[in-house]
Amino acid sequence: MGLTKSARRNRIHLRIKKTVQGTLEKPRLSIYRSNKEIYVQVIDDVSGKTIVSASSRDKEVLDEKSENKTYKAQLVGKLIGDRARKAGVSTICFDRSGYLYHGRVKSLADGAREAGLNF
Repeated sequence: MGLTKSARRNRIHLRIKKTVQGTLEKPRLSIYRSNKEIYVQVIDDVSGKTIVSASSRDKEVLDEKSENKTYKAQLVGKLIGDRARKAGVSTICFDRSGYLYHGRVKSLADGAREAGLNF
């Protein structure tokens, strides 16, 4: 019998987390995706602090009237890119948290790249 979807995601997440570590010079961009929303943080793992964060629940994203979750994820990517650049971050490590690089995760990454983040 195969793995369930959540068990498979947890296995991939642990495999990624072994290799992806964020520092102050190159922090980690971590994603959490629920059924309705998407949340993202830029984290310095050495000090254990979140530098900036954004989500689809932020006012800037909620003002955009769109039913498409993929478009909202792209707006969140642009928002986190702008906030990270203001905080002095230009290069990041991308932690997709076990989610496939497809759909909302891919559009969030594309939005962050458009905003000027390098990864």
